[in-house]
Amino acid sequence: MSNTMWGGRFAGGPAAVMEQINASIGFDKRLAPQDIAGSKAHARMLAATGILSPQDADKICSGLDTILSEIEAGRFEFARSLEDVHMNVEQALKDRIGEPGGRLHTARSRNDQVATDFKLYLRDKIDRTGQTLALLQLVLARKALAHAATVMPGYTHLQVAQPITFGHHLMAYVEMIARDRGRLEDARKRLNECPLGAAALAGTSFPIDRTMTAAALGFDRPTANSLDSVADRDFALETLAAATVAALHLGRLAEEIVLWSTAEFGFVRLTDAFTTGSSIMPQKRNPDAAELARAKIGRIAGAFQGLVLVMKGLPLAYSKDMQEDKEQTFEAIDTLELVIAAMTGMIDDLQPNVERMRDAAMTGYSTATDLADWLVREAGVPFRDAHGITGRIVALAEGKGLRLDELPLELMRTVDPRINSGVQKVLTVESSVASRTSYGGTAPQSVRKMASGWIKRLEKEQGAI
Repeated sequence: MSNTMWGGRFAGGPAAVMEQINASIGFDKRLAPQDIAGSKAHARMLAATGILSPQDADKICSGLDTILSEIEAGRFEFARSLEDVHMNVEQALKDRIGEPGGRLHTARSRNDQVATDFKLYLRDKIDRTGQTLALLQLVLARKALAHAATVMPGYTHLQVAQPITFGHHLMAYVEMIARDRGRLEDARKRLNECPLGAAALAGTSFPIDRTMTAAALGFDRPTANSLDSVADRDFALETLAAATVAALHLGRLAEEIVLWSTAEFGFVRLTDAFTTGSSIMPQKRNPDAAELARAKIGRIAGAFQGLVLVMKGLPLAYSKDMQEDKEQTFEAIDTLELVIAAMTGMIDDLQPNVERMRDAAMTGYSTATDLADWLVREAGVPFRDAHGITGRIVALAEGKGLRLDELPLELMRTVDPRINSGVQKVLTVESSVASRTSYGGTAPQSVRKMASGWIKRLEKEQGAI
């Protein structure tokens, strides 16, 4: 049997495998709310321009509302034979209201329809993702404020470098996530043009009002070129690119939680809420939530690369290849939302081992730079010379198995007699972090100021939602 939605061109029906590969209803049915919103805006515009009678527009909108309520209640049956969400909704509308339902598709195509639906969906998802990222920022900032003076080692090359504070470390992710939100907001701005009315690829001969439908759907303006309107998915690519960068940041944080919760580091502890045990080793407490969050980044980055390969080299305008845009995008955004929720829960849940962090910060001669800076500041030594002097002092301390703050002053003076007792004030990890008062530095007072500012801003955002 032929598909009646295709009209009279085809006399026979598709092969079973053709129906299977061609149908997208299994995943694009989630676009039903957006599809119905777009159809209602289109119907109202058709009536306002005299293309459709007001009575028919009323029937169409009422019928679409009924269909939406059936979908939301789980009573609507989607048919794979009708291929996609657009045909399913349109056929259901015709079944319910008769002839007026067949007038809805005037002056539009599934090509501009799906682009509009997809943009509406991603716009909603970007807004929601931004809100969940803001909540993660707030949890991070609150934890940072509570631990603005908690000393821990800062690393380069995963080797102890200089003392920092745990609060400062967490605030680094607040800043990263702020940029992630900015990238998503930028993507939203660029996608917020309405393709509806571009029709199949060339526009339409009907006297439609594209500005009216764009405004009704919350778009800034209609798209300016009908070919571009239906041919590109750069808005999905940009959203996935922003999601991928955000996911990479979350993956780095997840990796640090995995490291910090090992016995070797022992910096943090997660409760039973975010850990699992072993089927054979009863002592185990595994940070599975962090490991899975770290791993799921591959799905998001893979979706971005997958859509790049779908779109590569496609001639204008629409090709069926572009049906492959949605499934991987849906999964990637769903995955990102899950990872954000897991990371928010873990940050709120974890408790730092303050003493263990401080002990680790005192290893690796982490205040060596403070000694070099003291030589520059107090003894007038050029920094490069101070660097060499400090290196020799570190070697001396290492040979005696002592920390820098444990090394007797007289031994330091054997390396350079300009060193005096004042140096001992800068060699503790607490004095080191307290001295880093430059803008953006790790000094507790700076961390408190930054964290408090972010908390105030984020709480205001949360209150406005």
